[in-house]
Amino acid sequence: MVRKLISFLEAYFRPGVKRRRLVMAFLGVMICAFGVSLCRMADFGVDPFQTLCSGLYRVIPLPEGLIYIGINTLLLLAVLVMNRHYIGLGTLLNLFLFGYVVDFCQRGLTAVFGLPGMAGRVVYLVLGIGVICVSCALYITADLGVSTYDAISLHMADRKLGPYRLLRIGTDLMCVVAGFLMGATVGVCTVVTAFLLGPAIAFLREKCFEPLLHAGGSAEPLTTK
Repeated sequence: MVRKLISFLEAYFRPGVKRRRLVMAFLGVMICAFGVSLCRMADFGVDPFQTLCSGLYRVIPLPEGLIYIGINTLLLLAVLVMNRHYIGLGTLLNLFLFGYVVDFCQRGLTAVFGLPGMAGRVVYLVLGIGVICVSCALYITADLGVSTYDAISLHMADRKLGPYRLLRIGTDLMCVVAGFLMGATVGVCTVVTAFLLGPAIAFLREKCFEPLLHAGGSAEPLTTK
């Protein structure tokens, strides 16, 4: 058992497509956390999934941390039933490390640059949304597991229910509407990411990161476009 595990892990540290997947997955999640911290500094609302969570925090009389764990646990169980292929390194990084990196980056930005004025908030917003789009496409292309929320639209695309870019817009809008109805604040960042993330991720995967992953002639297939 141990030898098999070591042999499996060693393959991801040798030069080639598997190592590129490992690097892309790790960097993608970490850079995405930085992008979220930029959007928090902008203070123009949060992404659609966090909007849903904010709404649930308002109506469920439990600690926010416990509610967030509960939501992700339910989504994780759903993904395990629907398509466990999407559970992997990226999932673990999102569940156990993502939040800490976001908080660390936000504290660092505040310590170095202070609280931004309106112009600074706009800059943070534009940079944050751009970083999130690029980093999500990067770690989804790695195909080593995704966040429990990301897996939903990817699974629906696998089932041929529609193009990923439109399915992602649909799930994001449902989160925004549900969060808003429960009292969550919907800002510019919320609306822009709801409509932009799906098309941007699909475009960047096809035009940038899939060619990068398979540079050198690898024919290893990916899952969802």
